[in-house]
Amino acid sequence: MWQELAVALSLVLVIEGILPFLSPDRWRMMAYRMADLDSQKVRMLGLASMVAGLLMLNFLR
Repeated sequence: MWQELAVALSLVLVIEGILPFLSPDRWRMMAYRMADLDSQKVRMLGLASMVAGLLMLNFLR
């Protein structure tokens, strides 16, 4: 189980690094825009991301 968790975390880091590697200026602009959002919108984006991830896991398993 720990090995699977480490693999999953490694994949998250690889995926998260794609956009800053390919387009650092766009990534920076996106980060500035996220900083301007209120906390409720950031929470909703986080929730949507978690739900999408859970649905993908459920579909793949």
